[in-house]
Amino acid sequence: MPTAPRLVAALCLLVVAFLVSSMIISNGEEGKAYGWFTYVNMALGVICGWKIMGKRVGRGWVAAINNGLTGMVSLVFWGLFVQGAYEMFRQAMRHRYDGPFEALIAIFRIGVDYGQLLVVPEILWTLVIGALIAGLATEEAGRRWR
Repeated sequence: MPTAPRLVAALCLLVVAFLVSSMIISNGEEGKAYGWFTYVNMALGVICGWKIMGKRVGRGWVAAINNGLTGMVSLVFWGLFVQGAYEMFRQAMRHRYDGPFEALIAIFRIGVDYGQLLVVPEILWTLVIGALIAGLATEEAGRRWR
């Protein structure tokens, strides 16, 4: 059911996903083509905001902060998983893996490698501050527009 808190949560995580994706691209390898990287992360932000954060509204301000952190952690997890799976499929089409089990393990290995790109102070601060703002804005939307 569409509600204002779900929309606010989706928009907040969309903005954070855009900012963090832009920071990763600017800190990443020069000349690398990122393609749909930002758009996929923004879509994941909308989905995580709508499905995860939007339904956990109305439990108070402390729960709102926890809600924002939960939404952000889920966004980072699904972002790393989806980007890792895409890279694994791209490499699998070039016959880089000996079997399906090795390819499945590669998803998580690639995700961990991509996760190391997030361990930069400005990206971590953006994620934390974005999570706090998203959680509090979602709670405020739930209180204001019932």
